[in-house]
Amino acid sequence: MQNALFVGVSAQTALARELDVIANNMANVSTTGFKGRSARFQEYLMPVASADSFQRQDRRVSYVIDQGTPLDLSQGPVEPDGNALHVAVRGDAFLTVQTPQGLRFTRNGAFELNPQGNLVTSDGYAVQGDGGAITIGQQETGLSIAPDGTISTNLGVRGRIRLVTFADPQALQNEGGNLFSAQAAPQPAGPESRLEPGALERSNVKPVIEMTRLMDVNRTYSMVSSIVSRLDDLRGTAIRRLADVA
Repeated sequence: MQNALFVGVSAQTALARELDVIANNMANVSTTGFKGRSARFQEYLMPVASADSFQRQDRRVSYVIDQGTPLDLSQGPVEPDGNALHVAVRGDAFLTVQTPQGLRFTRNGAFELNPQGNLVTSDGYAVQGDGGAITIGQQETGLSIAPDGTISTNLGVRGRIRLVTFADPQALQNEGGNLFSAQAAPQPAGPESRLEPGALERSNVKPVIEMTRLMDVNRTYSMVSSIVSRLDDLRGTAIRRLADVA
């Protein structure tokens, strides 16, 4: 009976974790360039506390283990908006920005120019080019961004937006603000990755699927909670009856 309670609690913990993942996905349905996550679990067979010498051998106890929240790197819908400073990333590459904590990576290409003429994100982080920050003079006109990231004005080429990829993108860590950090060094993006100027990549979260997952998790959590509650009541009844016999 005790094992059954532990198994139920492990299932509730896993379901609560999945609920957090779904809630975060739903909260970012409208976030530009957002990449959703899913929950991954694995069966864990208890390797100890068994006695196989009995006529009826102990059954193995199966728990639930949280195996992480893999990143969904599928392409989100790309919507043109006509803004010359906006870019959508096509492929598996990431944009590079400079933050107070160091270099970070994002798929959010909603750029703008700050008062100093630096190309920045909506949070004010400097977009990185091959040679560092990209600056556009106030007198420059005709700004355009090419699919390879080259930025040009009436004065010529002003820089090229840095696109990078990772050998293991699943190792990227969310840091809030639609940014990722990485322990491994990024690599220059290949020709299969490019920018689509005058457009933005929307979130790749599918609301209908997430709502279906949410209902399924809630239903399963309620079922497991009911089982755990009944087992707890049964244990209490057994203890009281044993006390009466004594």
